[in-house]
Order: sequence, then structure tokens, then C-alpha cells
Amino acid sequence: MDNNSLNLALFAYLNATPDSDPRLLWMAEMFAVYLIWLVPTLLVIGWLRGSDRLKRPLLEAFIATLLALAASWLIGALWPTPRPFMMPVGQTFLDHAPTAAFPSNHATIMLTMGFSLLLHAGTRRIGRCLLLLALPVAWARIYLGVHFPQDMLGALLLAAGVAALVGISRGWLILPFYHHVARRLYHLLFAPLISRGWVER
Repeated sequence: MDNNSLNLALFAYLNATPDSDPRLLWMAEMFAVYLIWLVPTLLVIGWLRGSDRLKRPLLEAFIATLLALAASWLIGALWPTPRPFMMPVGQTFLDHAPTAAFPSNHATIMLTMGFSLLLHAGTRRIGRCLLLLALPVAWARIYLGVHFPQDMLGALLLAAGVAALVGISRGWLILPFYHHVARRLYHLLFAPLISRGWVER
């Protein structure tokens, strides 16, 4: 069985059908659409309420995620891969624009954040949680018919690679930007709240 046949076979196995339990479809939609909002929530709360020990890894993870998304966009532009409903195959239970499917942006975001935070001792638990939460996101987007399994594998490889490269570049890329740009801008924007003790310095 070649890679494309395996991809289609796995999709057929995981994709929902018209007879699927409506409760399972509802849960899949929650995972596919809303779980991703944990990432910006984590970034905002972490920067407003966290110490330097949390802010630095979060900035690194954020930059890694932006780079991974840029790479994902480039891959989609150069090698556009159709979504299941564009072929068409399977059943679709989630409205989605007919954009390039490979790699999955949702999975790329969750996985890149998770892998990047995993590189720091102080944020490894958060990183593990995000990596675990990426599993139901990946399953749900296949289950609802907007992605193939190969799109998730692509996101996994891209996220791990970018997180590792940014981690290696931390000394000359992340730390100078954190100390000379990010923290100064944060203090400038939130000075009134910092002075009142409403957010962390």
C-alpha cells in the first residue's frame, strides 16, 4: 500500500458518517474550532501574570509558531494539497474555505507551541499539556472531514523542526529580542497597570 492509499484508508476509518452520534459530532466541533483559543489565552495570561521564567519561553514559542505558520503558508502555496471535500471524498461536517490542507495550521500552532515550551524546564508541563491537547484537535479535524491524516503528520514534523531550530537560535535570536524589544514594549504599554500591581512586571 502506497502512502496516498494509506492516507485515504486512514481518513475513511476516522471520518464521521451521517449515522455518527450527534454528541460526538458536537464534541469534535468543540475540539476542532475552539480548543485552539487556549494558545492566545495562554500567551496573554502568561505575559500579564507570569514572571520572566514564563515570559521568555512563551515569547520563544510564539516566534517559533509564527515561523512555522509562515513555512506552512509557503508549503501550501508551492504544493497546494486539496482538502477531502475538494476531491471530494468522505463526509464533511464543518464549513471550511477550500484552502490548501497540508500541513494543518491548527495542529501546527498547538504542536509548535507544545514542542517549544517542552524545551524549557519551567514550562515542560504546559508543553506536554499542549501536545496532548493537539491529539483531539487533529482527530476532530479529520473526523469532521476538513483534513487528511497526512496533514497532521506534516504539521508534526514541521512543528518539531521549527521549535528545535528556534531553540538552537535562542542565544542570538530570542534573548536579545526579549530584553531589548519585547520587555521594553511591554513596560511601555502596561506601565499604568504595572504600577498598580495589576499585572506582573
